[in-house]
Amino acid sequence: MGIPSRQRRGRGRASSTPMGARDAFASVIGALPERTRVVLLVFAAIAAAFFLRLIFLQVIVADQYSAMAEESRTVSFETSPRRGTIYDRNGIVLATSVEATTIYANPVEVSNAVEEARQLADVLGGEADDYQDLLATPSTTFVYIKRQADVDKAEKVKELDLDGIYFIADMRREYPHGSVGGQVVGFCNADGEGLTGLELQYDDILKGTPGVYVAERGEKGFPIPGGVKEEVAAVDGQDIMISLDIKLQDTVERALEEGVEELETEEGSSIVMDAATGEVYAACSLPYMDPTDMTKSEVGSEHVKAITQPYEPGSTFKSVSAMAILESKAMGPETTMFCPSTISANDYDVSDSHERDGTTYSLREILNHSSNVGISLASYNAGFDKLNDAIKRYHLTEATGIDYPGEGSGSVLDFSKWGRITGYNISFGQGISVTPLQMVRFYGAIANDGVMVTPHFLIAKTQSGEVPTYHEETVTEDMEAIEDLRSMLRSVVTNGTGVAADIEGYGVCGKTPTAEIPSEEGGYKQEVYNLGFCGFIDNSSSKLVCFVGANEVYAMRQTTQIFNDIMSNAVKQYNITAAEAKQPATSKE
Repeated sequence: MGIPSRQRRGRGRASSTPMGARDAFASVIGALPERTRVVLLVFAAIAAAFFLRLIFLQVIVADQYSAMAEESRTVSFETSPRRGTIYDRNGIVLATSVEATTIYANPVEVSNAVEEARQLADVLGGEADDYQDLLATPSTTFVYIKRQADVDKAEKVKELDLDGIYFIADMRREYPHGSVGGQVVGFCNADGEGLTGLELQYDDILKGTPGVYVAERGEKGFPIPGGVKEEVAAVDGQDIMISLDIKLQDTVERALEEGVEELETEEGSSIVMDAATGEVYAACSLPYMDPTDMTKSEVGSEHVKAITQPYEPGSTFKSVSAMAILESKAMGPETTMFCPSTISANDYDVSDSHERDGTTYSLREILNHSSNVGISLASYNAGFDKLNDAIKRYHLTEATGIDYPGEGSGSVLDFSKWGRITGYNISFGQGISVTPLQMVRFYGAIANDGVMVTPHFLIAKTQSGEVPTYHEETVTEDMEAIEDLRSMLRSVVTNGTGVAADIEGYGVCGKTPTAEIPSEEGGYKQEVYNLGFCGFIDNSSSKLVCFVGANEVYAMRQTTQIFNDIMSNAVKQYNITAAEAKQPATSKE
């Protein structure tokens, strides 16, 4: 009995000790005056609040506040790589990156926005009010004052010792030749991103990889010694060499601008391509684009329209029809046929651009006189399927694959839907759309013995020595037809509509168009035309093919003189030699 009683007493002692302490504390508090008890309770509540706040700051939001503190004393930005240089075919710089300085501000630290804005305007130019707005930007610690400023101007700003103004070493894109070649080369924005032309096409190659720079900032933007937190070096972009010859490009742009002005219009295009390689030596469209000052460039000027914009080629396309006829063996150059003044099909009439009586023409004379009636009947007699086959085989409505953004492709009605009037129209370049570049490639295949090449600009990546290869294709092996068409195109220049294109001592071959322009209301515009000439110098040391076009020209005129100006300069620049120019056969009209 004794042991159980001890166990009960032990349990009683164990439970009574804390209870006694609490009772004693309560009795002490209870013995205090009421005012003292209130003061103690308030103090206890305040102490608890501070303790909870400490836990909140040290544990719950410690990382957030640490990051905010570091942000307030550090500067972080991407470092720009050197963007690759673009060279022309002779190693002349067309686009390059130079050292610059980006100036920025922390508006929080600016003490006198009005005065600082005035001093910035004095050095950097511009309006003081614009700088004041930037310096007074609320709720931010970073605003750009001047991106990619000249280094010497940035140094002058540093000397001003302005509050809250900082500096970043940067790179700026420069285009030494301005608008010459600007549409081909393209341009970059302030972030170094290619936006048009080859700057866009080869952006991945040229741009490199940005670096990262994080450092504690000191006075006036200079890093605190030993305060660099993180630095990843930028990787520079690759240089490229392109096929453009900036000297010839300048010649082409001047000749086109002057020629189009004489034709009293505003738009025109030109391309010069080597038919043996596909290398494009010059390409441009009016109005030109100046990548050094895009504010003065007109909308749409950033594209070479001869590459990007399909059009109805008109009589230039008669060479395609003539080639199809020659390949079919339905006619030879001297084969004759009667060509009435007009022909009709599907309730439509076809006539030549100049009134004439019915007459007998050879195929050569049909091309010389650019007869719509003659080429229509000759194509019909050979079979429109032969013309359709030529369109497909010569890839005339397909993109060429040129390395330039936004290339157009053209179109033609599916052959199953052709009526006779459709075939007639297509034979003289209506009802089909192509780009001038596609016509250049076709004429190039005739100049290059039936081998069609891929037009292109990139010829080398200079650091690696990599030289790209491009597809070429034999589109015809009928050398008889090729020689006959060359002879006929020579006749166009010696005896037909292209006389002004001829260069003494050289066998210029080519074809003129005076193409009607489709109207938005249906049909064609009246008395306004797209003019052009596409040709090459046969039997010479060069296989350059040149297209020249002028748009929206009133009355029937020619661009042959512009072609002559361009190719005469090319003859001198490249020392092009020619065997004695072959005189084409003539046939009695």
